[in-house]
Order: sequence, then structure tokens, then C-alpha cells
Amino acid sequence: MPDFYFTRYLPLLIHIAIAMVIAVGMVLLSFLVGQHKYNSAKMSQYECGMQPVGDARQRFSVKFYLVAMLFILFDVEAIFLYPWAIVGRPLKADGLGGFWFAEMMVYIGIVLAGLWYVWKKGVIDWNKQGKAEKL
Repeated sequence: MPDFYFTRYLPLLIHIAIAMVIAVGMVLLSFLVGQHKYNSAKMSQYECGMQPVGDARQRFSVKFYLVAMLFILFDVEAIFLYPWAIVGRPLKADGLGGFWFAEMMVYIGIVLAGLWYVWKKGVIDWNKQGKAEKL
């Protein structure tokens, strides 16, 4: 019997098929067995009990989204410190410890320059009002 290339992926396909069958089975079982009692509180706009206040078309501050994007950006940049720390010992043993350290100091300098720029632009300052908020 010849060795087909795709037979190596058969366990992966079986695993995916079993996962899909279990997921669909759980959803169908909860739909069939679960209780369907509808009342006015359950069918309201918010199940948390809060009544909607204000207009849905009001303007929101962009600062929340900017801070969220900055958090993701600096969080991803911090992730690059872990591989740097792991690779450090072999590079020190090879005599490249100075280059290893200088390379990360340049990287951290660029990250700090970005943080300084964001700070000077006032993105992190929550007390300062923007033009849209003054209207």
C-alpha cells in the first residue's frame, strides 16, 4: 500500500470532526431540553435591569478607543521582551552579550519615545476635553 501524503492529516481531521459534532450536539441539546419561558422582563432590551437612557446616536469620546489600542500596542511590544531574555544566555556564552543588551536598549528606547509622544499629545490625559466634548 503506497504512503499517501494526506493520510498524515487523518487524526487532525478526526479531531476537528469530533469537536464539531460535540459543539453542535451541545447547542442542539440545550435548545431541545432547555426551558423556553418568555416574560416581559426577559424580552426587555436589557436583562441587567438598566433602562436605556439618552439617544443611541450621541457622540462618544475617542479616548477610550485610543487608550485600548495603545494598551494592545504596548502589551504586544512587552511580549518581545520574553524571547529576548531567553536568548540572552546563549548569546552571552558566545561573547555577544554587549550586542544583545544594546539591541534591547535601542528597542526599549523606541518604545519609550512612542510613549513620550503619546503622553505629549495628551491621549492618556482623561481630564482634558476634546473639541467634540466641548460642544
